Amino acid sequence: MYASLISIGAYVPNEIRTNQWFADRMDTTDEWITKRTGISTRRISKKDELASDMGAEASRLAISRANMTIDDIDMIICATISPDYYCMPSTACVIADKLGRKNIMAMDISAACTGFVYALSVARAFIESGTKQNVLIVGSEKATQLMDYDDRTICPLFGDGAGAAVISATDDKTDAIVDINCSSDGGLQELLLTPGIGSGEKQYMQMKGNETFKVAVRTLTNDVKMILAKNNLTTKDIDHFVPHQANYRILKAVGENLGFDDSQKVITVHKYGNTSSASIPMAINDIYESGRLKQGDTLLLDAFGGGLTWGSAVLNFAGKTIDK
Repeated sequence: MYASLISIGAYVPNEIRTNQWFADRMDTTDEWITKRTGISTRRISKKDELASDMGAEASRLAISRANMTIDDIDMIICATISPDYYCMPSTACVIADKLGRKNIMAMDISAACTGFVYALSVARAFIESGTKQNVLIVGSEKATQLMDYDDRTICPLFGDGAGAAVISATDDKTDAIVDINCSSDGGLQELLLTPGIGSGEKQYMQMKGNETFKVAVRTLTNDVKMILAKNNLTTKDIDHFVPHQANYRILKAVGENLGFDDSQKVITVHKYGNTSSASIPMAINDIYESGRLKQGDTLLLDAFGGGLTWGSAVLNFAGKTIDK
């Protein structure tokens, strides 16, 4: 029995916040933000719009595209750094309730921007063990609530949104997830973190930008090289390279290091900013809705986040091609 990606969905809030919004409030400019990050706009959730609300919307779309109902789902995994509640209940439990699903295994994963890849790995393990049949994985972030709007180096980077996917059991190896690699190094935790609670500091995200940039480029590049070599693949075997959408300068450097051409790279950071665990499923949804993602296409996912965590995955898209 294999695990297969059979559908994708996403949700983005209505409010679009431009770089000029930040330029009007702090010592920065549209040009400075664009040059350093590649970001032009990002989506901002309403004050009462929580990670569970956005995750539920993305989930409804993914479930519908899988030609299923919520009753067909037997596990929900939510990756988030901006949960509805501190500690408990999990955002996954709240999403289950908002979807009307009772008596289901639901849990959160905290792996920052690598969260969706970690969730994919867990879903695969449950399915291939025969324990579950249809797992809903969600990346949902209200990341803007973690921003210090006096810190111009980080607050323009992030936006809000959610992505979701249905991972299902199949006996067809051509539809299967090929491989996933996830890892971490807690010794680098101070490069990217959110204090508070135990430390007594304000719960605003903090990042050592230059150091994080260097480690991210090196780690993302090496992880892709490793997973391709392990599976006797080259970049030419990949239809869509979907990296975590953190910063265009990182994406450009990694893409060049690996030799992907523009037709293979999936870039959405310019319009959504960094949406942490939601960025990869939101990017997949973008190419799906545009008709660029076809049934049978091979995707390579690559992510890096606070922890520090990182992960990559090679998988085939087994969902139906959208009608355009």
